[in-house]
Amino acid sequence: MSRIVLGVAGGIAAYKACELLRRFTEAGHDVTVVPTAAALNFVGLTTWQALSGNPVHTEVFDDSHEVRHVKLGQTADLVVVAPATADLLARAATGRADDLLTNTLLTAHCPVLMAPAMHTEMWLHPATQANAATLRERGVVVMNPASGRLTGADTGPGRLPEASDIHQVALSLLGHTDTAASAAGQDLAGRHVVVSAGGTREHLDPVRFLGNASSGLMGLSIARAAALRGARVTVVAAHVEHPVPSGCEVRQVTSTGDLADAMTELSPSADVIVMAVAAADFTPASRAEGKIKKTSESSGLNVDLVQTTDVLKTLAHNRPRPQVIVGFAAETAVDDEDLLRLGRAKLDRKGCDLLVLNNVSGGKVFGADDNSIKVISPDAVVAEAEGSKTVVAHRILDAALAVSPR
Repeated sequence: MSRIVLGVAGGIAAYKACELLRRFTEAGHDVTVVPTAAALNFVGLTTWQALSGNPVHTEVFDDSHEVRHVKLGQTADLVVVAPATADLLARAATGRADDLLTNTLLTAHCPVLMAPAMHTEMWLHPATQANAATLRERGVVVMNPASGRLTGADTGPGRLPEASDIHQVALSLLGHTDTAASAAGQDLAGRHVVVSAGGTREHLDPVRFLGNASSGLMGLSIARAAALRGARVTVVAAHVEHPVPSGCEVRQVTSTGDLADAMTELSPSADVIVMAVAAADFTPASRAEGKIKKTSESSGLNVDLVQTTDVLKTLAHNRPRPQVIVGFAAETAVDDEDLLRLGRAKLDRKGCDLLVLNNVSGGKVFGADDNSIKVISPDAVVAEAEGSKTVVAHRILDAALAVSPR
């Protein structure tokens, strides 16, 4: 069980922090909520106490005998501020200590995550941008806000990222100071990362298709991690079962042919390509215009299949410029030695820089929150990781950065 401090600043998005709090507590974490006085105008003290199961304070002098303004930061494993308003970012960047939350930020030795939310003009103002940059320079992880509907009729960047996104980012930081450093340092800033995710579908007729069990969760986790680390991210999504992370561009595709077209179009601008999609290797030789009917005379259905475009191999052998291409291999291997043998053979065939291997024997990995992977280059196993896909995603990006052209 981790000790999390959830700071809540005084913006209309404060109500969304209730869902984030619920996610933390249902995962078994001990959460102390520290709202600002202004935040209580939006969500009251009773709500925070009931949802967290802990007492809630806003001022330094509340229960001063416990020296709460020092102890909270000293004992926390993670501090999350959601929403972080323009005022809170300014006070944190200048080292203010005028309430319990800002005191906690000054005493925290753990990773600190801020999820900004404010009107577009406030987020884009040079002062706010400078404050966010200052906090990142000091090691604070500052997410970029999402774009969308704001208070009233306004739309634009400044919306609080979804609770699911903030929760996944928080999980990637718990106990992982290296990830916090990469995110705060924005080590992918200025790079375009293209991630394919999900599973393609090859239609037999207008209602039936050949598909696979990929949920897209691994690819979406990589996209979220890349965006957190400052990259411009495009997700080529083939029937993913989860929302695309905030801040990512999206291209929807259906078949492997659609995937090939989209990846070919995006490749010239990509610095890193991660092919996490489960693309179909075969497609029907022809597609029926109408629904194929079952008849009493028919005992079955014969389908002629032809090979689809090998998208990964095509990208690797037709690079428009220096770039890192990462492939995935979901193999049904009997053991690690067999997995590596299959992986090395595929890496040689495809010609990509890195190949992420996982063993899917017995239905493992697909749709699960956790993953166990090995990342191989033509010469060696360059990384291994096991745990939540959120954490594994960062290890994959670390490996890609290590071989990236400078």
